[in-house]
Amino acid sequence: MTRINPSKLRKSRRLQRWRRHVRIRRKVRGTADRPRLVVFRSLRNLEGQVVDDDSHRTLVGLSTLAPELREGAAAADDGGRKVAVARALGSLLAARAREQGIEAVVFDRGGYRYHGRVRAFAEGARAGGLVF
Repeated sequence: MTRINPSKLRKSRRLQRWRRHVRIRRKVRGTADRPRLVVFRSLRNLEGQVVDDDSHRTLVGLSTLAPELREGAAAADDGGRKVAVARALGSLLAARAREQGIEAVVFDRGGYRYHGRVRAFAEGARAGGLVF
């Protein structure tokens, strides 16, 4: 295993996010009663998963590449399109989770700041009926 120079960790955004994510994951854990709602953000897309960490299973997963959301993304205007699609993704993921009987989750922001698309995703999930 190669040792990572600590000065490089400060310089790389990817490694900074990875360190924040590891720090968050030490505290946040999903169970069968209250699974973990994970968000992953790339430059173009957003993904959300509801994960049971005890059994190491993904219970529900959804991405902005899903056909239901691609139609809405094309209809949305260019100003704030990503934020609007993130909110719709959160509410659709919440609806699918509630179909499986999941009502309470623990939110894992994945090392990202709680603003913009991540915040819109969380607000959409709350509006869809998930409690966290």
